[in-house]
Amino acid sequence: MQELTAGYRSRFSVGGVSVEMHGSESADVALVSSLEPFRVEAGVSDISIRVERVSHLSPPLGRGLFNSGSTWELHEGDAEFQFDFNAVIFGDRPFKRLLIDSCFRTATLQMNDDCLARYPQRVEPLGYPLDELLIMHRLTQEKAIELHSCGIVRPDGSGNLFVGHSGAGKSTTTRLWTAQQDVHILSDDRIIVRRNLDRTQVKQGGTRMYGTPWHGEAMYASPGSAPLSRIFILEHGEGNIVTRLSPSQAVAELFARSFVPFHRHEYVDSALEFLQELVGAVPVYHYAFEPNEAAVERILKFCD
Repeated sequence: MQELTAGYRSRFSVGGVSVEMHGSESADVALVSSLEPFRVEAGVSDISIRVERVSHLSPPLGRGLFNSGSTWELHEGDAEFQFDFNAVIFGDRPFKRLLIDSCFRTATLQMNDDCLARYPQRVEPLGYPLDELLIMHRLTQEKAIELHSCGIVRPDGSGNLFVGHSGAGKSTTTRLWTAQQDVHILSDDRIIVRRNLDRTQVKQGGTRMYGTPWHGEAMYASPGSAPLSRIFILEHGEGNIVTRLSPSQAVAELFARSFVPFHRHEYVDSALEFLQELVGAVPVYHYAFEPNEAAVERILKFCD
């Protein structure tokens, strides 16, 4: 955290999206523990957030787009989105509100001062799910997507992505791969895939996968990234059978396991367009695997 003449600032980067926060107090820009490994000290920010404290938060304005039922809700105004965040201990009123432009670049995060005073340890500026919602919505403006998956970087530096719904075996797959030497785990639950941001490394892989802070049961969350070589759709089965999917099958399977804001059709269209490009560049397979070491050996010896 850096103290400047204009107050305090902190920065972090997830999946190639850089976020800068600035506020009048150090607590305004404090990062939750899950974001600390993703802290960066310098660079151009994709999203700028001004944190301010307010005495109260007025009722939401604009058209209601989504309500989780307990944690957050989303409204849309003429030129911005409004995310309200709630918790049981605060009753019906939100304890923080994010106002952000439609391109997800400039935002104001309003913190309810009364809630801060009564429960200072329970009110974190970018606590979950705000951090993930912020990144997920920004990805709609770029050639990128968040997938329900675990990311494995092999000893040769290439990346294998294992995509699956809850219970499909992502955490199991992660644990099996940790027995291998010189293997790096980016995440056991959520990976961001995007075009390579570094044009000097295009020959090493035009598409990269990035770790995220939002881990699963195996608790792996790395800020690293790797060129993406293959994608496997996980399913428990017998024989460790790998089957190549057609482009249309691959897009459908990946989209069903993606984190895409469905409240705007253009976000869905953007995600589908990127997935079509992705499956044209990276082979996608269905993998019916058994939860043992042979499942890892099958992939290590696999050739396209």
